[in-house]
Amino acid sequence: MLAHHRSASTARGRLDAEAWPWHERLPVAWREMAVVPIAFRVHRDAELAAERCFGHDADEQPCYYAHRYRIDEPRSDDGEEFYAGVLHDESVAAWLLRDGRWLIHRVVRTDEHGEGQAFYSFSETMPR
Repeated sequence: MLAHHRSASTARGRLDAEAWPWHERLPVAWREMAVVPIAFRVHRDAELAAERCFGHDADEQPCYYAHRYRIDEPRSDDGEEFYAGVLHDESVAAWLLRDGRWLIHRVVRTDEHGEGQAFYSFSETMPR
């Protein structure tokens, strides 16, 4: 998605939980089941409001995934002055559980006035 975009930048290295809050949306009840990432690869797009993060365990296997992006559209209340309004905003965080499933938390907003719809789900594969 972003890694091949010409304006995307990539950073790889060891980050602590403070630098990338990988467990922020992980429910407390599931924290003991999640594989803890020790290194992250982050892709940020300079032209779009978008980023992706891949967390890896000690064996360099993916165990955390997150993405955020927002699409704005020009809006106006009077036809003369325009501002950027949210058309679509999505945020996903996913954790590999010790039983091999992925726990996924997705938040989708279709306007700037609501908190959006948030839900958890399980998957056999890492989201993309």
